Amino acid sequence: MPLVYAGKYLRVHLDNGAVTEHPIAEDDVRRFLLGSGYAAWLFYREVDPALAWDDPAMPVYVFNGLLSGTFAPTGCRSSWCTRSPLTGIWGESNVGGHWGAELRFAGYDGVVITGRSPEPVYLWIDGVNGEVALRPAGHLWGRNHYEVAAMLQAETDAKAQVACIGLAGENAVRYAGVMTGGIEHARTAGRTGIGAALGHKRLKAIVVRGREKPAYHDAKAFRETVKAANAVIKDNSFGMSMLGTAGGVINSEKYGDLPLRNWRDGTWPDAARISGQRIAETIFQRHTFCFACPIGCGKTVLVEEGPYAGTRGHGPEYETLAGFGGMLLNNDLESIAHINMLCNDYGLDTISTSACIAFAIEAVERGLLAPIVLDGHELTWGRAPAIVACVHRIARREGIGDFLAQGVRAMAAALGPEAAPLALHVKGLEVPYHDPRAFVSMAANYATANRGACHMEAITYWEGYGVEVPGLVFHPGVDHFTDRLNSREGGRMAAHYQNYQGVYNPLGLCRFIVKGLAGPQMVADLVNTALGWGWTPATVFETGERIFNLKRLINLRYGITAADDTLPSRFLHEPRPDGGAAGNVPDLTAMLAEYYEARGWDPATGAPTPARLQALGL
Repeated sequence: MPLVYAGKYLRVHLDNGAVTEHPIAEDDVRRFLLGSGYAAWLFYREVDPALAWDDPAMPVYVFNGLLSGTFAPTGCRSSWCTRSPLTGIWGESNVGGHWGAELRFAGYDGVVITGRSPEPVYLWIDGVNGEVALRPAGHLWGRNHYEVAAMLQAETDAKAQVACIGLAGENAVRYAGVMTGGIEHARTAGRTGIGAALGHKRLKAIVVRGREKPAYHDAKAFRETVKAANAVIKDNSFGMSMLGTAGGVINSEKYGDLPLRNWRDGTWPDAARISGQRIAETIFQRHTFCFACPIGCGKTVLVEEGPYAGTRGHGPEYETLAGFGGMLLNNDLESIAHINMLCNDYGLDTISTSACIAFAIEAVERGLLAPIVLDGHELTWGRAPAIVACVHRIARREGIGDFLAQGVRAMAAALGPEAAPLALHVKGLEVPYHDPRAFVSMAANYATANRGACHMEAITYWEGYGVEVPGLVFHPGVDHFTDRLNSREGGRMAAHYQNYQGVYNPLGLCRFIVKGLAGPQMVADLVNTALGWGWTPATVFETGERIFNLKRLINLRYGITAADDTLPSRFLHEPRPDGGAAGNVPDLTAMLAEYYEARGWDPATGAPTPARLQALGL
């Protein structure tokens, strides 16, 4: 039996109900790890690029990271991958919580889902009694995450972990996610529309329960390595532990990073009213932790007064506050907490949902859409009741919600050329809420990230805030607070961070530990003591680069070229009028030239050169 990982995965054939076990070759694990790396390797070998996302033959690949289920810092994450219903290219989403660890305890590293069930079903993986079976889910269809999670735990095992879709997935909202954890521990595999893919397949949930714990190459050394790593991460994550990602809202506005009015404004005096600091003062209840996490960035909140009284559950994180706050100029914190609760129940990506609402409001302003009135409230900037009503309409695909459920690229295409500047996306994925005019290296990252606009592929803005990770920092000794506006070296910096971050989902580690100064030597030490490998920091970067290039090869099959490595015109030609990034725009042309050179890609096509592929073992 392999150390650490289980060495096998399940294939579930929804059309005929067959479930089969398959081994995982050690050589493949050494090259691509698990998680999104191994999923991409299977995808590249198996998937006909002519298959549409909603073809029953299109698989959905769900794989734990290599260290998921271990006590490595944050060793809990799983990757959910397929051809994206939203973008049409490589689709990938990642989630923490406890589900991934439980899948490892059940004795599996992943699940590959093919076909389409004639009726709604859920998959029950019982590692305690050795049962794997598809069960009817007609009684669950039409219900949302919180209710489904409770029903399935009652139906299977009170300690089972449930991953499921809500109405947004059932209704194929193109940015529907997969939910885990129930109301207080809600975590989302949110981006690129994996929930829509499961909804189309009529797979309502995957429920897991196990008892098998991983073995280690050197358990004592691994435990000591983890103890030392946790100490470093905790010491450098105090703010994240106390306030979560929501604690970044105030500084984000200060440095011109917070999205405002569909990315048109520069400053917003109300940022503090929707911040993590404000949450701590008003609606905070307790801290929550993902499996094996030393940070505990999760926050449970409760709204006890006002129109949103009774709102309870996982508190809004930075992206949700930025999207339903600054992006829509909504300063009503309680309404954002309520919206977050709704999105976690319906199974909606809060980034794409808020971006689509912002697009609609600006489209109305410009006369491209008729005024939108929902439950007696006009949908406009800062009108919280209308925004809440809009979320309901999107998840149910009712009225204007059916239009917004497509994503901004499709919405703009339907409205004509005048709508294109309003649609802030890269390759069809709505831009997350860190402004590439404030941290210009993020421009190169957004333009080239494999799933479309994705801040998590590189997170170079952390260096812009002054986070200096040992063995990773690209500009040691430079004043990061000013250099963040300079495009020089931004392309090389993006590639460098993408290579490092590229191992995190395949290892099953949360990228937030990077902010806790988890550098490449720490990652190598965790891998070596757990598995007995001989990794160095150079191996970390090379492995991340190999996996990144593999995903690029998948996108090349879908017609992606250098011409698609770009940004919305608003970021390139419309500087913020005031604030911490006033007057600045990235020089994307210069940064992409650096980027392609650093990557060893042909600048004319955006394809990796044969020499680079050979060097990476591809």
